[in-house]
Amino acid sequence: MSPLHEVLLTSPEEFPGRSTSNPRPPYFPASAEKELTGRAPFRTLIETLAARRSVPSLADLSSWLQEVQVEAEDLHPYVGFKARTYARHLVFRSEFVELLVLCWRPGQRTPIHDHNGSHGAVRVCEGVMWETMFALNEANKLYYRSAREWRGGQVTGAEVPDIHQLGNPEVSGQNMVTLHLYAPPLGVLNTYRVGSSEVGHYTPDAFFDGGGI
Repeated sequence: MSPLHEVLLTSPEEFPGRSTSNPRPPYFPASAEKELTGRAPFRTLIETLAARRSVPSLADLSSWLQEVQVEAEDLHPYVGFKARTYARHLVFRSEFVELLVLCWRPGQRTPIHDHNGSHGAVRVCEGVMWETMFALNEANKLYYRSAREWRGGQVTGAEVPDIHQLGNPEVSGQNMVTLHLYAPPLGVLNTYRVGSSEVGHYTPDAFFDGGGI
């Protein structure tokens, strides 16, 4: 079980000699934290996902990522990089939704792909992300459509038919960490090449915890 799934409830009495002058106790209720910061703590996002009994919408995914407060200690268990390719780290998964942390060195990127029936949202936690959008013409050949840049705290979403490529630009000169929500969890994805109607396939699960693609 992920350490983020376990919430430690403590009180001042359990720690003799610890000062009780700090108004924030070791366990700070999620509702109170959201009231002070305007955002829900990371553990609340995981609890929300665990409580789902249906596939959430793209609007849900985007809203959750925009509202969650993400601290460095929340991501620490899931941050790890690979020299040749980006790394994927699973935080939570059910039959309805999955949450991942992806870690990217400068120059690392995904293939051009769709989500093959899933929709997804991404929040940049550290660094800068380039997103390139593509579409199919009348001959089912792939062409470039547009490009966007996303920075820390920003959220982008991909609907079911969207075809895109994500990456950490070489010119950024810094590592990138992103938080991803997919619903339902990703299965076999379709990959594409510009100017071609050929469609390939890959399974992200084969690349968890440092494998990348």
